[in-house]
Amino acid sequence: MTSKNKWIFIINPVAGNGFAKNYTEKIKEIIQKQNLNAEIVFTDRKGHATEIAKDFVDNGFNHIIAVGGDGTFNEVAQILVGKKNVVFGAVPAGTGNDFIAVLGFPGRFTNHEWEILLETNTIKMDVGKCNDKYFLNGMGLGFDAQVAAENYKSDKKQDVKKGNKFKYQWHILKTLVSYKELDMKVTIDGKTTQSKSFLNTISNGRRIAGGLFLTPDAFVNDGMLDVCLIQELKFFSRVKELLHVMKKIHTEDDVVNYFQTKKLLFEFEKEVPAHLDGELYFNSRFEISAVPSSLNIIYNPNGQHYFNV
Repeated sequence: MTSKNKWIFIINPVAGNGFAKNYTEKIKEIIQKQNLNAEIVFTDRKGHATEIAKDFVDNGFNHIIAVGGDGTFNEVAQILVGKKNVVFGAVPAGTGNDFIAVLGFPGRFTNHEWEILLETNTIKMDVGKCNDKYFLNGMGLGFDAQVAAENYKSDKKQDVKKGNKFKYQWHILKTLVSYKELDMKVTIDGKTTQSKSFLNTISNGRRIAGGLFLTPDAFVNDGMLDVCLIQELKFFSRVKELLHVMKKIHTEDDVVNYFQTKKLLFEFEKEVPAHLDGELYFNSRFEISAVPSSLNIIYNPNGQHYFNV
């Protein structure tokens, strides 16, 4: 490790129901053994990881390592997009851990994965942009976003708070029955159509929602977004299509429109929920685009990553 490198480990202590904290001693051991010029900081609220990353980048830290779930990675990346001399690393400690598969790492680190991380094999990765927010892995509008919205509850100290895994499963079942597709306008390559869709997934990566391969053909360095639109469906057709998604056989179904694009626009008559890397976001207009080769990130070159190299 060269002395000019300055590392910050940003740990979300509540990620994975507290699992992320378990990495603290390992990180301290690594810092000591590798003689890293490094600090460890814990987040204490929603959005805090973004603030921490900005402060440390502004103070010359060039290796920013996020320890948490997809939401933590998303927060840190908001500051790092377009920073050519800053390296981003991700250590999975959440529950879904969809994004880490992009980089060729498993959902939990052993000594082997820590060694690969410290080798700092870096590659340029695309990100997605929705209005003024970035997403690393993917975003959704429709059924899955409504499930996410139902799974959050009001909290006076924080705007929203996630429910537990049991509540999430309950909301999937409830929303599967009750969800009503909304009128929307979709603009792709200058052509606008009006329709209703059960599910609208716009992805950089392949995996979303805790392991569903809605966009199985995606690469994260091709300058394109992979889009999966599933048309308005009745209850039993919804169940059938979700089973097809789980089996990775949905892309050829007549009710599915799967394609690639560099940008697209969704417009609704009122604010609707969306999720960006699993984080809830409300708007009525979603201007979405690919931002090619904009994130310098550590990956596992020998893993099953989603880079076309």
